[in-house]
Amino acid sequence: MIKSQKLNKGDKVAIVSLSRGLLGMPFCKHELDIAIKRLEEFGLIPVIMPNALKDMDYLQNHPEARASDLKQAFMDTSIKGIICAVGGDDTYKTIPYLMEDKEFINAAKTHPKIFTGFSDTTNNHLMLSKLGLSTFYGPCLLTDLAELDKEMLPYTKQYFEKFFKNEPSFEITSSPIWYYDRESYGPEEIGKPRKSQNEQHGFEVLNGKGKVTGKLYGGCLESLYSAYTGDRYGDEKKIYAKYHILPNLDKWKEKILFIETSEEKMCPEKLETVLSFFKNNKILESVKGIIVGKPIDEEYYEEYKQVYKKIFADLDTPVLYNVNFGHSVPRCILPYNAEATIDLDDKSIIINTPIFEDIR
Repeated sequence: MIKSQKLNKGDKVAIVSLSRGLLGMPFCKHELDIAIKRLEEFGLIPVIMPNALKDMDYLQNHPEARASDLKQAFMDTSIKGIICAVGGDDTYKTIPYLMEDKEFINAAKTHPKIFTGFSDTTNNHLMLSKLGLSTFYGPCLLTDLAELDKEMLPYTKQYFEKFFKNEPSFEITSSPIWYYDRESYGPEEIGKPRKSQNEQHGFEVLNGKGKVTGKLYGGCLESLYSAYTGDRYGDEKKIYAKYHILPNLDKWKEKILFIETSEEKMCPEKLETVLSFFKNNKILESVKGIIVGKPIDEEYYEEYKQVYKKIFADLDTPVLYNVNFGHSVPRCILPYNAEATIDLDDKSIIINTPIFEDIR
């Protein structure tokens, strides 16, 4: 596993739009301004990559421009971190431009950087994991650093600050508060707190007991399912197969799979279909354990639980539910390929090893 270095004050961080081109739209200008200010308050120097502020239509039609920004961010040795603007639904289209580019591959392996994002950014995480890198399923610029309240959400900020540390280990804890999605992200919301609730459940064990240890791997369930089936775009499955990005069953046996559902709030019947696919392909029985993200807005919270219990009823695979990552707010960071231990009896998740190279 190739690790990046931690961030220090004065470091440059690149901003990339690898999927949906929201960042450059006029209606997001106030969010961009807030995010840039927050990064500067962390002591970082934001570098907006050349195509990151192009409009939605341009970036949708030019995945090569999105890919070029990621390449340039890795090629620039002065840049220490890369933050994705937001997710989307066709990030996989950047993969051929990058996996065919020897300069990019060499730069990514030689000059690894913190790379953070979630949702459909799953595609880039899986691609970089194939190249041996450890990246972070974590905050995006618009969803987290541009939080419209007066400060970043405390739990999210706590885990973002881990990019500046290289702890021997750390724990993923349950947030004492969770937040609803905003009905509007317009400038009239600046300074207003989100609607929130105290956490009533904490982490819940849906299957298994004891402790399991494995390497973290996963992402947005819709993106993972589409990578295997091509259900959103006809060529997606072919691209994943061409570059051998997804693990074989032997590799799955090393992993703790983390999965979460998007803002589309798939119905429980669809969730059962998706999980059944992974079960029928022996992935759910192969992995060391499963970490499941809190459903956004707790929509279908109990219904999803019943689906997981049904799917895993005849499997021994441990399942820990209601973890704060992905589309639910607030969110932690999950480092790809890092060794983690799930303690089902204690309902805890520990990242066992330093997540950065201890160079500086």
